Amino acid sequence: MERSFYHFALSYRGKTEADDFSRFADAMFLDHSFPKTTSDFEKISRYLEERAHPIMKASVFDQLWDEYTSH
Repeated sequence: MERSFYHFALSYRGKTEADDFSRFADAMFLDHSFPKTTSDFEKISRYLEERAHPIMKASVFDQLWDEYTSH
């Protein structure tokens, strides 16, 4: 089974020197309503636009998504 975007992005959590990816992942982890089980770009993108914390920027999501789909 393919892992969800959420589980992929968790690999960026907890860096000693935070960057955009780690800040996104940390905020995503703390957001209990984040769609954790999906790998659907549109569903996650819509969630980020409508409800996500400002740290979870769409531009960072797009970069993470590129990493996610290239693996």
